[in-house]
Amino acid sequence: MDVSGASALVTGGASGLGAATARRLASRGAHVVVLDLNDELGKALADELGGSFARGDVTETAEVEAALDAATSAGPLRALVHCAGKGATVRLIDREGRPGSLETYEQLIRINLVGTFNTLRLAAARMAGNEPDDGERGVCVLTGSVAAYEGQVGQIPYASAKAGVVGMTLVAARDLATKGIRVNTIAPGVFDTPILARFSQEIRDGLGAQVPNPARLGRPDEFAMLATQIIDNPYLNGETIRLDGAIRMSPR
Repeated sequence: MDVSGASALVTGGASGLGAATARRLASRGAHVVVLDLNDELGKALADELGGSFARGDVTETAEVEAALDAATSAGPLRALVHCAGKGATVRLIDREGRPGSLETYEQLIRINLVGTFNTLRLAAARMAGNEPDDGERGVCVLTGSVAAYEGQVGQIPYASAKAGVVGMTLVAARDLATKGIRVNTIAPGVFDTPILARFSQEIRDGLGAQVPNPARLGRPDEFAMLATQIIDNPYLNGETIRLDGAIRMSPR
């Protein structure tokens, strides 16, 4: 899929994996719409790229639709890279013996899984109206996690949601096949993103050392590189690709 002269929506695009992906797509000639809740970072990045910023929550249909309006007004929507998400710790039983928070569990499922479905369905509906480009109307790249396979203690809501994203990938690709829309997922390992910035350098180095090769944290541009490679390759569909340096997460 050639995104030059087309538009692309990147959710969670103001920082981390999303920002790196937005920069790569813009360098290929796409008009990038950055959808995020961070006004300051989102507007600054959109200005840098000559794109657009849309403030929005991926679980809110009207806000995602507004971002899609901004995208389609600049050109046909050919690519979605959905990076928006959130993590939090929930134990089934806490240290005092109380059951874990159902409210937090539901909130994380809503953001990470329901938000993915909501964004995917709305973007796919826009792509379905495109004229085919060499048989393709659009490409959707979702973000899973290695936690979908090896969730660590305390990651129950996050792992559940990301396993749901992995589970929807093939089904979505089959569902959208007649529309000429591909769907793939990237499942990153430990990446050097703002989520890890709150930890000390010692902890970050320790996480990186757990990666077999290369023994370091992943770089956001490596995620962005894979996202654009997925968009480029017309035969890659319905697949979840681990991007993790061969790490297999320990229980803790």
